[in-house]
Amino acid sequence: MTNRSRSLRVPDKPSLDGIEAKWVDVWDGSGVYHFDRSKSREQIFSIDTPPPTVSGSLHIGHVFSYTHTDTVARFQRMRGKSVFYPMGWDDNGLPTERRVQNYYGVRCDPSIPYDPDFSPPAKPDPKRQAPISRRNFIELCDRLTVEDEKVFEGIWRRLGLSVDWRYTYATIDDASRAAAQRAFLRNLARGEAYMAEAPTLWDVTFRTAVAQAELEDRERPSAYHKISFHRPDGGTVEIETTRPELIPACVALVAHPDDERYAGLFGSTVRTPVFGVEVPVRAHRLADPDKGSGIAMICTFGDTTDVTWWRELQLETRPIIGWDGRIVAEPPQGIDSDTARAAYAGLAGATVHTARERVVDLLRASGDLIGDPKPITHPVKFYEKGDKPLEIVTTRQWYIRNGGRDTEVRDSLLARGAELNWHPAHMRSRYEHWVGGLNGDWLISRQRFFGVPFPVWYPLDSEGNPDYDTPLLPDEAVLPVDPSSEAPAGYTEDQRGVPGGFTGDPDVMDTWATSSLSPQIAGGWERDPDLFERVFPMDLRPQGQDIIRTWLFSTVVRAHFEHGTLPWSTTAISGWILDPDRKKMSKSKGNVVTPIDLLEKYSSDAIRYWAASGRLGTDTALDEGQMKVGRRLSIKILNASKFALSVAGEQTSADPAAVTEPLDRAMLAALADVVEDASAAFEAYDHTRALEHTERFFWEFCDDYLELVKARAYDTESAAGASARAALLIALSALHRLFAPFLPFVADEVWSWWQDTSVHAEAWPDTAEFRAAAQGGDPAVLNATSAVLRAVRKAKSEAKLSMRAEVERVVVHGKQAADARVAGDDIAAAGRAAELEFVAGDDTDLRVDVTLPAPAE
Repeated sequence: MTNRSRSLRVPDKPSLDGIEAKWVDVWDGSGVYHFDRSKSREQIFSIDTPPPTVSGSLHIGHVFSYTHTDTVARFQRMRGKSVFYPMGWDDNGLPTERRVQNYYGVRCDPSIPYDPDFSPPAKPDPKRQAPISRRNFIELCDRLTVEDEKVFEGIWRRLGLSVDWRYTYATIDDASRAAAQRAFLRNLARGEAYMAEAPTLWDVTFRTAVAQAELEDRERPSAYHKISFHRPDGGTVEIETTRPELIPACVALVAHPDDERYAGLFGSTVRTPVFGVEVPVRAHRLADPDKGSGIAMICTFGDTTDVTWWRELQLETRPIIGWDGRIVAEPPQGIDSDTARAAYAGLAGATVHTARERVVDLLRASGDLIGDPKPITHPVKFYEKGDKPLEIVTTRQWYIRNGGRDTEVRDSLLARGAELNWHPAHMRSRYEHWVGGLNGDWLISRQRFFGVPFPVWYPLDSEGNPDYDTPLLPDEAVLPVDPSSEAPAGYTEDQRGVPGGFTGDPDVMDTWATSSLSPQIAGGWERDPDLFERVFPMDLRPQGQDIIRTWLFSTVVRAHFEHGTLPWSTTAISGWILDPDRKKMSKSKGNVVTPIDLLEKYSSDAIRYWAASGRLGTDTALDEGQMKVGRRLSIKILNASKFALSVAGEQTSADPAAVTEPLDRAMLAALADVVEDASAAFEAYDHTRALEHTERFFWEFCDDYLELVKARAYDTESAAGASARAALLIALSALHRLFAPFLPFVADEVWSWWQDTSVHAEAWPDTAEFRAAAQGGDPAVLNATSAVLRAVRKAKSEAKLSMRAEVERVVVHGKQAADARVAGDDIAAAGRAAELEFVAGDDTDLRVDVTLPAPAE
């Protein structure tokens, strides 16, 4: 309970106008949120803050989840912890590239030389993007992200995030690139990272590989085509497929080993229609006897099941789809006859859609299409940011082991998930479901431009071919490096690309390969060992539920391999923001709301109130009604604080010993319960319950207690008056601090009217101090007294009388009458009752009889 004070400085007309700008500047200048790195690890609470993607604008969902985190940061700071609360910007990867392409009207073409005098088009045309060099493109990415970061920071400050802005990082800055490259090199040295040439999910629009965690299924129209394959004895085998264009890529037919219809065909061969390629008929447990005709064609590659069959049955490879999503010019092995090659020539260069139409025409002409295609709708895999279905192409990529192919690693990562404290607890099952369902390692390479490059070169043999088995690696001391513009040790730049020289790895890392190191990057891993020792492993990872499979899991993987520990002890998972139609907000759906208009309309504290009203893990609708409630609450705090301080006069500190009246002690006892409940709620990461308890008490405090003690508090001559004033100040001190994590601007504003410090530098209210101040008071007294006052008000309201109207007689009946009796004088004064009587009894419910004055004739 603070006793620091100053002369009252209560404004005549308290207002929310301009409050954010005022306090943002004050907080910035005072350093109230600065992290004290002199503290020991036990005295520190460190937060692995999500770095938002800097590729456009923040939306209301960001405000929602980051507010949750900020309430925790503020609570822990008031609990006496030195809070490490940095901010990062996730500015590498595809979203930034797309924004730069559209904003400047350019596209990257690595074959174009660097132009030091390049300026982007004066009138950008996203549909006719100008080709520029990779270096020029990256410079534009850097330029735009810096501007976007300024806008983002401005919104975060306006929202009142208590971030220490001295600890800011970007996932493309030198420190982040060095950390990502260092971690990769160590993964490689330990055998956790490896390169493989294998079938890869591929986005044909962006021409980049896609990891399992970035997939999403979308329902798309399609059709089943019943097609005849030809047996050696002249008979046919009918298959059904949605992808007839892949017949030239067919390498086998497959049926379930227990399917008696095809038992006689296993081990034999059939010929593909139109192209006449001889392919084997094989058995595999994944074939579904109830799907279509029960026998399917295996193509390289139509889907991930094809990959499994191809790998386990050790089949040939006949790829026909190129990186651009078109049919490659050269027919695969086995298409040898003139007729087959002529048919294939009609497909070469076509898109998948066009190739499908042409193959169907060929099948009709040959008589191998049975009946008409049967329309269906089925799930198709897409890159989460892509617009076209994914294809599977064979490419050389980098991977990190994640348990998808290694049971021991999988079990270790599941055990890590069990060690982690989950809020809410049921989110752990999502982690376990993801890890248990992995079917491959983490693909971390991307064929993009703006990202962290792999720190790898390859020597070229006498014919200029890369030797992938003996990569050239840099010393950690020289990181970060860019193999596209720097030569490896022992080589010179003029040896790039020539026989006997070298070539740099052209790819960049998946953005998650950097973001998964956010605790290490923010904590100064290998860069600032003293800081890292104080903050890592961190205490909290707050994040969204949709990226448990990506950010959370990937961060666990990296910390498990590098440090042998979890990256943090606790994770807090936010729900989604829903639009008024209860649909999840997303940029792809076009239903995203940006926060700035709402912040200006209702105030930052009002928006924070709405956000804090949403529990962790629970989807919450965008509700301007809740924002209006938050604004009314903020205004009420201003006005109630002004009233309480004006009653107290120049008294700005309170002696608990001065609290002598039963009603005042009862109020403080009830307040002690609120402090205890709010503290326990915050410790359990239930910020919403903490707010609910605080707000409920505050409204009852304003509506009932203030009215009950108003007259007595103005009495400057009596001990009873001193008791009221002391109780008011003690309660005000607690309420300002209880609201501080949720409504930081209003809380510091009203605190500044009577205290020298920032409320955010004060200690969180301690239950014990309020129990002591209550001196054994009973909350039942406050409850009973408030109930009587409400009954008197109701009677006046129903009679359409002023609340200041006199009341002839009030009789209180029931068990609670004794509780109310001890505050009889306060009831009489607040209710303006001429006569007051208490009739104790065994009635369970309190009953109040009010006799109003007879109406004037």
